[in-house]
Amino acid sequence: MPSRTDTSDYLSLFLNDVPLMDVRAPVEFSKGSFPGAINAPLMNDDERHRVGICYKEKGQDAAIELGHQLVSGDIKAQRLEAWRRFAARYPDGYLFCFRGGLRSRLTQQWIREAGIDYPLVSGGYKAMRRFLIDSLEALIESSEFVILSGRTGTGKTRVLQQLPNPIDLEGLANHRGSSFGRQVTPQPSQIDFENHLAVAMLKAHHQVGGPVYLEDESRLVGRCALPESLRDRMASAPLMVLDQPVEERIRIIREDYVEQMAANYVSRDGEEAGWLNFRDYLLSALDRIRKRLGGERHSQLRQLMETALDTQFGTGDVTAHHRWIESLLKDYYDPMYDYQLNQKQGRIVVQGGPETIIGWARR
Repeated sequence: MPSRTDTSDYLSLFLNDVPLMDVRAPVEFSKGSFPGAINAPLMNDDERHRVGICYKEKGQDAAIELGHQLVSGDIKAQRLEAWRRFAARYPDGYLFCFRGGLRSRLTQQWIREAGIDYPLVSGGYKAMRRFLIDSLEALIESSEFVILSGRTGTGKTRVLQQLPNPIDLEGLANHRGSSFGRQVTPQPSQIDFENHLAVAMLKAHHQVGGPVYLEDESRLVGRCALPESLRDRMASAPLMVLDQPVEERIRIIREDYVEQMAANYVSRDGEEAGWLNFRDYLLSALDRIRKRLGGERHSQLRQLMETALDTQFGTGDVTAHHRWIESLLKDYYDPMYDYQLNQKQGRIVVQGGPETIIGWARR
């Protein structure tokens, strides 16, 4: 089998979801990497720190020598085994370090000595990140956007996924965008979010084409901030408004935020702890908007929510949740949304139920 050469074709790497082995230290990886990248470090955080100090004080040769001393024997054997497993599992992948320099070349050399030729990404993380930042800005500037809006609980994300060229910002941010939007798994770092968004935009442009459909979001989706240039484009883009009857909206909210979230917490934490963590999730989400609700309304809703949770725990019946959901929609979310929509009337190109929205977009 012919050996593969190192690459600087970043576009192809991202469009084709090519497996990437990130040999940077765990602390670097946790700050941000790329979709599908797996961390198999040459040095752990402490080793990297010590080598960095040595480099500053005594220069490159001394730092390389220290690196060889720190990563030797059993430690070297363990790391080499991790790289060999990656290479065997992903024969079409590539490895990278921060700049495509010493660390990736040393990793590549050690793998080669073990009998495996494995290519690296020239320029490393820094060059790939720069490519994504530049691509994202250019695509935001040149793309046509259509925004899907609608009151809380209309199932916008469900409809978005049936449109011709969607990018799910809430999915990328792992957050539903409201006080109740937290998921059971953590949000990505800001850099990870931006990298995933850039890759999604590249795919939307190169693999699908046509307008990009986005859900109407504020500046922050949880703690992930949308690029300012994207917010500016979204603020002037054509608007599709999704309508649903209030009973359907209550059902969707109950499914997404009560039934599904309870199942997710129990799946993660086990029956008892999962239930307690789900209960805490729901009540603390309501507590976060206490000021905006006002003390009395918050207190009434909390009582309804606690009663519904007790009933759900005792009998498995979730219908008692309807009362607080309906009240929160009518008295809090709907007036706020209607005020915002009133400012955007001139941008609306279609309004109606899911079939109307999907049909318009597909035409």
